[in-house]
Amino acid sequence: MTDHHIGLIVPSSNLTMETELPRMFNAREAVLPGDRFVFHSSRMRMKHVTPEELRGMNAQTERAALELADARPDVVATACLVAIMAQGPGHHCVAEAEISSALRAEGAEVPVVSSAGALLGGIEALGVKRVAIITPYMKELTARVVDYIEDTGIEVVDALSLEVPDNLAVARLDPADLREHWRRLDLRRADALVLSACVQMPSLASIQQVEDESGLPVLSAATSTAFRILAELGLPPVVPHAGSLLGSAAAA
Repeated sequence: MTDHHIGLIVPSSNLTMETELPRMFNAREAVLPGDRFVFHSSRMRMKHVTPEELRGMNAQTERAALELADARPDVVATACLVAIMAQGPGHHCVAEAEISSALRAEGAEVPVVSSAGALLGGIEALGVKRVAIITPYMKELTARVVDYIEDTGIEVVDALSLEVPDNLAVARLDPADLREHWRRLDLRRADALVLSACVQMPSLASIQQVEDESGLPVLSAATSTAFRILAELGLPPVVPHAGSLLGSAAAA
């Protein structure tokens, strides 16, 4: 049994990342018992998903990274997709580099993953060019996420904003509701569906069912982050019942 230590940088009000990631990795352990995953978190204050609070939270990134460096994790994931995407196209590269630099200064030379970069990587891994997305954000922030994704050459054919500004309220959304929300999207030109373009909006419980019903590959910010973490650890990115991205075909 090998233990892998995963550092998480999360908003103070985020409840979902520390729920869905362990659930995925526990499910993986059940079918691939040779690896075990341990999580360590550092938090940054943020309660409402507004441009002002997102900028304030981003200013705390270095402090959070330094705290994780002391735990000597094997990989670090920063988990607020919209905080990065709201800063403009390509910012995930800047954010990942800043965290890497802070970790390196404390002797922790480890891979850094952002949920924003991971979602783009997950879409790329599926080999698709057109996606539809669901977000919990207000429409202004959803538009920034759409612009960010489309800057990479991926077309967002439709987007649904649930318009929930309180981040704790986002965590309390019922993932089962997504089994109906996705039907509100125009998927005629979509190659894949991002069921939750937010690591705070729960979706894991519905991903496989929506994929089965829609006939499209279904992913989320959380499943994409799990995919990237496993890849950075040099492990097959396989999690049962979590959609095509974490299935054997994508891993190959």
